[in-house]
Amino acid sequence: MTTFQLATIETADGPRAALIMGDKAVEIAKATGLRADETVLGIFEDFDSALPRLDALASSSPGGVPLSSVRLLSPIPVPPAIYCAGSNYADHAAEMAKAQGRDAPKDPHELGQRSWHFIKSSRSAVGPDATVAMPAHTKKLDWEAELGVVIGRTARNVSEADALDYVGGYLIGNDLSARDLSRRANMPDTSSFKNDWMAHKSFDGACPLGPWITLARDVTDPHNLKMVLDVNGVAKQDSNSGQMIFDIREQIADLSARMTLHPGDIILTGTPAGVGNGRGEFLKSGDKVSIRIEGLGELVTHFV
Repeated sequence: MTTFQLATIETADGPRAALIMGDKAVEIAKATGLRADETVLGIFEDFDSALPRLDALASSSPGGVPLSSVRLLSPIPVPPAIYCAGSNYADHAAEMAKAQGRDAPKDPHELGQRSWHFIKSSRSAVGPDATVAMPAHTKKLDWEAELGVVIGRTARNVSEADALDYVGGYLIGNDLSARDLSRRANMPDTSSFKNDWMAHKSFDGACPLGPWITLARDVTDPHNLKMVLDVNGVAKQDSNSGQMIFDIREQIADLSARMTLHPGDIILTGTPAGVGNGRGEFLKSGDKVSIRIEGLGELVTHFV
C-alpha cells in the first residue's frame, strides 16, 4: 500500500484536495473525475468509500506536480467545527496556575471530572506558511502546539474502547491565544460575564492547521508522538503527546456524549508546558513559529 497524506492546495479553480506523495502533489478530482473528490471535507464525508479509491490512485503512479510548486492551504479550509481541550497537559495546567498565582491543580481523574472543551471559530483556520496579523489590541499573543484529531465517521455516544475507530487522521494545530483579551475590562473578577473566549481564541488567523492530514492508519500510536515548538529557531515547547491528562479516546467519548461529531470536525487535544504566558514571553511582529509533531510534518506560521 502506497503511503500518502491528504492536503488542500490552491489552484486556478479554487482550493482542491490533493494527495501528497513524497515531494509530489496530485490533484485528486482531476485524476478520479469525481466531484466529491474536489475537497478534503467531501472525501471525509464518505471516507469509507473514498479510501479504497484513494489507495488505488496512489498505487497507480499518478505523477503530479512538485510539492514545492503548490501553495498548501489549511487541510480543511473551513472545518465544520473546531473543539479545543482545555488544560489537558499536567505541566501546562501547572504553569498556567503559577502564572495566575494559584496552586497546581490535582489530576481531574482523582476528582471524578471529565475532559472539557471550548469552540474555536472555524473561520479562524489558516494553513501552513500563513502570515497572521496580530490582533490590534493584544500585547500578549501566545503560542500553543497541539495534536489535532480529524473525525472520519459520524460519532454519537461513542465508547472509549471504540473511539479511535472514528478518527480519520491527524494534523498539527496551533491554538493561538490573545491572553490579555481573555477577560473583559471594567468587569469585576467575580462576574459570570468576565471571560471573553471570542476575543481570546477566535480572532482572524487564530488557528493555524496543517501542513496536511496523516491518515490514522499510518500513525502507530497517537499517544506517543514527540512535539516541539520553536519561536525563531529557539525551542519553547518540547514534549510528547503521551503527557495528555485526558487521552484521545476519553475526549471523543466525552464530546460525542454531548453532541454528534461529524466528519471533518477537528479536536485540538491540548498543549504541553512552554507557552509564552508561563515564561512571560509573547509573540511580536516578524516572529516565525514552527511546530513539529513526529510523523505529521512541520507547521510554520509568520506574524506581522
